[in-house]
Amino acid sequence: MERTEKPERALARKPLAAASVLDTIALALLVVGGLNWGLYGLMDLDLVALLFGDRTIAARAVYVVVGLAALYALSLFPRLSGPPPRGRPDVPRD
Repeated sequence: MERTEKPERALARKPLAAASVLDTIALALLVVGGLNWGLYGLMDLDLVALLFGDRTIAARAVYVVVGLAALYALSLFPRLSGPPPRGRPDVPRD
């Protein structure tokens, strides 16, 4: 006997639209930043400062780029929670 999903659960699942290259880069930078904060919080280890030097221009540039990626990632929330893009026949619309 096959298990069938309840109709409301089947409608609740929406495939995500393909991520752009900029989306992927921003998310990768957020992972790097998150891991750095995790290491700093757990072991007092600032990996960016270890790799690029403490308070150097390079380290500051990395922090700025990660911060800009976080600002850009704020634009991902409406796209992830909104309806699927138009013109995609493979994506069911509500």
